[in-house]
Amino acid sequence: MLFVGLALLFLVACFSFVLLFGAPYLPTMSKQVQIAMDMVGLKPGQTLLELGCGDGKVLIAAARRGWRVVGYELNPLLVLVCKVRTWRYRKLVVVKWGNFWTQDWPAADGIFVFVLLRQMKKLDKKIMQSTSNPVKLVSFAFEVPNKKPIKKSPHGVYLYRYN
Repeated sequence: MLFVGLALLFLVACFSFVLLFGAPYLPTMSKQVQIAMDMVGLKPGQTLLELGCGDGKVLIAAARRGWRVVGYELNPLLVLVCKVRTWRYRKLVVVKWGNFWTQDWPAADGIFVFVLLRQMKKLDKKIMQSTSNPVKLVSFAFEVPNKKPIKKSPHGVYLYRYN
């Protein structure tokens, strides 16, 4: 009984503490993942960052297109799930356990996010500070405040370009 209680406490802690730094885990729907991958439009060999990679669904979709992909995840349990799910694509996928707000990002051609609206302004600033080459941002569900998307889908996916 004690073991079950401790395991439950650990699960709650893993999924709750991330709320201090970011968004809760919510899986992105498959239709929106495909729309986002089409919108960002990278070529094989280019790199996509996923900020908050959760269960790895976006990482897998990107790897299937031949893209290199780096995913950041704060929840240690989701990092393990993601690593297991993306094992088949390990030559293209890197999963990093950590807070993407405090990490130095590798050079990338595209970025995928599904973060809360309250974080989008902070994300806009971080992208401008962290990238020196042109990069596309594709966001599911939330727009960047005071920035016009270059493309948006009726399914809540927004595309931005940073130069």
